[in-house]
Amino acid sequence: MRIRELASGLQFPEGPVAMDDGSVLLVEIARGTLSRVTTDGRVQVVARLGGGPNGAAIGPDGAVYVCNNGGFEYTTEADGCLRPTGQARDYDGGRVERVNLATGRFERLFDTVEGVPLRGPNDIVFAVDGSFYFTDLGKSRALDMDHGGVFHAPADGGAPRVIARPALTPNGVALSPDGRTLYYAETAGARLWAFDLDASGQVRRQPWPSPHGGRLLAASPGGQLQRFDSMAVDAFGNLHVATLLHGGITVVSPDGARWHHVPLPDRYVTNLCFGGRDRRTLYVTLSGSGRLIAIDGWPTAGLMLAFNV
Repeated sequence: MRIRELASGLQFPEGPVAMDDGSVLLVEIARGTLSRVTTDGRVQVVARLGGGPNGAAIGPDGAVYVCNNGGFEYTTEADGCLRPTGQARDYDGGRVERVNLATGRFERLFDTVEGVPLRGPNDIVFAVDGSFYFTDLGKSRALDMDHGGVFHAPADGGAPRVIARPALTPNGVALSPDGRTLYYAETAGARLWAFDLDASGQVRRQPWPSPHGGRLLAASPGGQLQRFDSMAVDAFGNLHVATLLHGGITVVSPDGARWHHVPLPDRYVTNLCFGGRDRRTLYVTLSGSGRLIAIDGWPTAGLMLAFNV
C-alpha cells in the first residue's frame, strides 16, 4: 500500500466523497464549508454552510446531502492536534441540508424528527431506493450532554422517522452490501451496533437488554484507548471504522468476530471512503492535522455506493 497526501491546511475535514473526475468532496467542520479537493491538490469551497457540516453523501438527484451538527468549540493540543471540545458558543441547531453542486446553493431539509429537534447530525448513507439513514451524535457541554439517535428519511421526501432514540453518541452509519443490515458506530464506547432490516426496510428489533433493539456487533476491539468515528464498507461487507485516539482504521468482519487495526499518523482519523477506478483507493481524513490522504492498493475493493463511485 502507498500513502499520498492530497491536501493539507484543512480545517477539521470529514465526510469524504470520491467523485468520478478524481476529485474528493469533503466538509471542513471548523470552517463551515463543503469543499472540493481537486486532482492537483487545490481546495475549492463549494458552499459556505455555517454551523458544523459533518457527514456528506451524494443523493439520487446528484445533490450532496449534508448532516450539519450546528458547530463545535475547538482546542489545539501542544503537538498541534486540533480537536473539538463541545457545543459551540454560537451553536445554531442541528439540521440536514441539501447542496446543489452546480450552483453551491443549499437548503435546509429538516431540523426535527417526530417533533424533537436534532442536536448534532453526524453521518449519512443512502439506500438503493433513494431513502437515507443518518445519525445524530447529540451535543456535549461542560456539565451535561444531549443524547442522539439513528433515523431514516424516506425517498419521497416525507418526514423522517426514528430508528433508535435515545442513543449514546451514534456516529458513523453504513449499510451491508445486500442492504439488509444497518450499522452504526458508537463513539464513546467504541462499539459497533447492527440493526436487521426486512425487505421493506423495517427494523427487526432485538429484545431487552438491547438498549434500542440493535445487536451489539463489537465492543472496543483490542482493548486500546480509542473512540469510533465514521466508517465505510468493502465489497465483502467488512466495516472500515475511522478510529480516534488509537488513530487509524479498525477493520471489523461483518459478524464482528475478526478485526485488525491499521495505524495512521493522526489521533483524529475521522472518516474514509473508497474510490479510484477499481475502488481500491481509500481516501481518509486526518482531522487533527487537517489533511486528506489517499491509500493506494487497499487489499479489498470498496462497496459501490448507491449514487456515486
